[in-house]
Amino acid sequence: MRDTGLMDQLIPLFQQQTGYTVTPVYVGSGAAIALGNTGNADVMVVHQPSGEITFMNSGNGINRRLIMHNDFVLLGPASDPAKVKSTTTSVDAFKAIITAAQAGTAGVAFYSRGDNSGTDACEKGIFKLAGLTVKDKSPDNPKWYVEAPGGMGPLLLIADQNQGYVLSDRGTYLAYKDKITLVIVSEGDPAYLNPYHVIQVNPAKFPGIINAEGAQAFSDFMVGPDAQGIISNFKDKNGNLLFIADGGKTDADIGIQ
Repeated sequence: MRDTGLMDQLIPLFQQQTGYTVTPVYVGSGAAIALGNTGNADVMVVHQPSGEITFMNSGNGINRRLIMHNDFVLLGPASDPAKVKSTTTSVDAFKAIITAAQAGTAGVAFYSRGDNSGTDACEKGIFKLAGLTVKDKSPDNPKWYVEAPGGMGPLLLIADQNQGYVLSDRGTYLAYKDKITLVIVSEGDPAYLNPYHVIQVNPAKFPGIINAEGAQAFSDFMVGPDAQGIISNFKDKNGNLLFIADGGKTDADIGIQ
């Protein structure tokens, strides 16, 4: 939402309509949830469903609402040394990377944010299904699994510079497409679905919440007609729509169990 520029359109409109001032802290979803777990945020926009559910079950969050979704794409060099393009599922795509890397195939490396973000969690979940357990900053990770924290956009540039494989949300990929030579080698699998939710931090549990009313207003705005209209029509410079607006829908409505 930062790297595509979407928040640069949403926040000023919210401030203009409501009179509230937003101080955004742009971090990965895992770090955002960590801020919420200590009461150091009023409201969060996140895309890490498993972490979100844990957050809600702990009583630290209220009013979890679906805003929109896009999807993840697996990127790699056009030469595709791991032969990922010949696979049809996300698990098989990641298995192809594992197999090629373990065989010592030249040019096969995977680049990770290593920051417990939504992208990071999705990637690690698919790796686990493919038979490899990797953890953030673990010395047990294979050498071909390279962590380069710093956000999605910077990671794409690093992966491109080294011609490695990397998982990206489609919106950031399209925003950076003209800056990199990596291409989509796997897409369309249900595991690549990437939903975004807005969650208020529970003011009853954290009395230090700065502005619970503002958080409620922001949540209402994000699923309201003006924000949803911006999301529905938000395009990159090449005319690609980057998100699908889901205000008023449930996770089940978009195929998430």
